[in-house]
Amino acid sequence: MKQNIYDHPFFFEKYKSLRESGLTFNDFVEQPAIKSVIPNLSDKSVLDLGCGTGHFSKYCAENGASKVIGVDISRNMIEQAEMYNKNEKIEYICVPIEELDLPNQKFDVIISSLAMHYIEDYSHLIKKIRDLLKKNGELIFSTEHPIVTARKEMNNWVKDHNGNRLHWALDNYQEEGKREEHWWIDGVVKYHRTISTLINTLIDSGLAIEKIIEPESTLTGLEKLPDLINEKRRPSSIIIQSRKY
Repeated sequence: MKQNIYDHPFFFEKYKSLRESGLTFNDFVEQPAIKSVIPNLSDKSVLDLGCGTGHFSKYCAENGASKVIGVDISRNMIEQAEMYNKNEKIEYICVPIEELDLPNQKFDVIISSLAMHYIEDYSHLIKKIRDLLKKNGELIFSTEHPIVTARKEMNNWVKDHNGNRLHWALDNYQEEGKREEHWWIDGVVKYHRTISTLINTLIDSGLAIEKIIEPESTLTGLEKLPDLINEKRRPSSIIIQSRKY
């Protein structure tokens, strides 16, 4: 059974409140970086995998995409998307992205924001994505950085007796697989993969790497959330842009 933490009532309310604050890592680190590599979307078809509440799907529709399909496992997320991020160009589908079936459809751009680390079979999903891309189509996705997901205990900051962060601990890097952490609730499951696995799986599936970003915070983010300075000490996400030739 696929993990669906966003339909856990307590987790969803905490997550929704955080995102609605507009003061998050997503707002000042990951989203600006991923948007910086999105191509001109004029008259392009877009597939948004792990669309959440639809903010990114709406962004694509408002920036010229002719059609956007947003996909998410969470019914809570899809209901929020349909309520607050409606657009006549967008269709939302509630299904695990690994099980998505869109026969006879191809896309110019496939985007996924911070969803890949929840996927157990990364290779299978990348092959599915390749088949859904048009020739010259692009896959752009972000995922938690392998530096973040590596350590099995998932408690990476080493602190002094006053709680100051001394350094980031890295361990278990080559031991790929399941990780569990407490994020508002116990048992949130993610999957650790090395950078070489992330990249070589794309290459082996016939996709050419075009750009990799390990983003830092925007200046506005540093002003509003000073702790984002820690993105300079270690990147918490990685963004990979690839193309089907």
